[in-house]
Amino acid sequence: MSVLVVGISHNSAPVSLLESVALGPDGAPKLIHAVAACEHVTEATVISTCNRLEIYADVDRFHGSVEELSRLLVDRAGRSTETLLPHLYVHYDDGAVSHLFQVAAGLDSMAVGEGQILGQTREALRLGQELGTVGPSLNVLFQQALRVGKRSRAETDIDRAAPSLVSAALQRSELATGGLAGSRVLVVGAGAMAGLATATVSRLGATEIVVANRSRERADRLAREYDARSAPLSELELQLGEADLVLSCTGSSGLQITRDMVARSRPDGRPVVLIDLALPHDVDTAVTELPGVTLIGLAELADDLHASDAGREVVEVRRIVGQEVSAFLSARRQASVTPTVVALRTMATGVVDAEMDRLVGRLPDLDDATRAEVLHTVRRVADKLLHEPTVRVKELANEAGAVSYAAALAELFALDPEAVDAMTRPEGLR
Repeated sequence: MSVLVVGISHNSAPVSLLESVALGPDGAPKLIHAVAACEHVTEATVISTCNRLEIYADVDRFHGSVEELSRLLVDRAGRSTETLLPHLYVHYDDGAVSHLFQVAAGLDSMAVGEGQILGQTREALRLGQELGTVGPSLNVLFQQALRVGKRSRAETDIDRAAPSLVSAALQRSELATGGLAGSRVLVVGAGAMAGLATATVSRLGATEIVVANRSRERADRLAREYDARSAPLSELELQLGEADLVLSCTGSSGLQITRDMVARSRPDGRPVVLIDLALPHDVDTAVTELPGVTLIGLAELADDLHASDAGREVVEVRRIVGQEVSAFLSARRQASVTPTVVALRTMATGVVDAEMDRLVGRLPDLDDATRAEVLHTVRRVADKLLHEPTVRVKELANEAGAVSYAAALAELFALDPEAVDAMTRPEGLR
């Protein structure tokens, strides 16, 4: 079995296409179940963020699986295959490992080094485990990816090497607002991105912060944390009229802030900056037709974030990721020959036991001490004969492009394929 990744992200597609595949609150479980139901898939989960959607699957066949998973994304987008397919990317086996480690380390993020992706990777693992679609292969891979992400941030300053989406948006908004000091800020949403937005504007000196969210309880919780006040989403239009800066990141489907809402709330055309960090977008792009309105969205931020240079921190994290990928692949290749080695030693033990039974049958007067000494000697001979082949097969498994030495070993010793397969199954499935 091998890991396959089929995805789309800010690196491969424009925001309009990313919006078409974005998942709602219940979208991830539905997509994971759809992936798990595919013919060649044995394990599955999904990483879903505001600027990426990636399917991770353990598969027994490459070509058929790529076609099935790509079709799921095409169907979700509601676009033609010709429109979406050029923007999808595929990583397989070793390449899939390398890609996930880079994602978890923040190297593939729009804002290089941002920390949210680590939580989103953890959520993909948790959701797959909860749905029962993550098994040994993806569990080991994602657990290691999380460790790589933590190590990258513990040993470098990658998380501070480049601006976050919120920071980048606020930097751009300064051209219109002149800074946050003395400003009234409205945050729409109460999720992780909204929490980051609230923390950032609070630190930068906003005079008043209002958190509006569909769930008043979540809005209250976030507002209390930063000495802000909360408001129900039903009061959104009223709050729009009082704000100097609006950050919207609800993660809901459909527009939250329309052109008419802004027009009604600000009939005098007072300046306002609307920052839309949601995917699909929360703010109607037609608001830019209104006087005094500045709209900053993900499409505008992409250029700013790609232009930032994380310098030495990125180089160091790439070194860490490369080191971790090599170690993981080496361990995986060695683990792949372990069932064959165990089956070989099990066969040898069976041969020794059978021959000892035969010897005892031919020499019934053999005393216990002599029989134990003979058994010990025969087992040592078997162990010494097998030692070098089993050590070498593990070493050779690490050679790039090597033939399947485990298969050759199984063929030379005529090992029962069922016996080898049994060594790879979890204890409860044997």
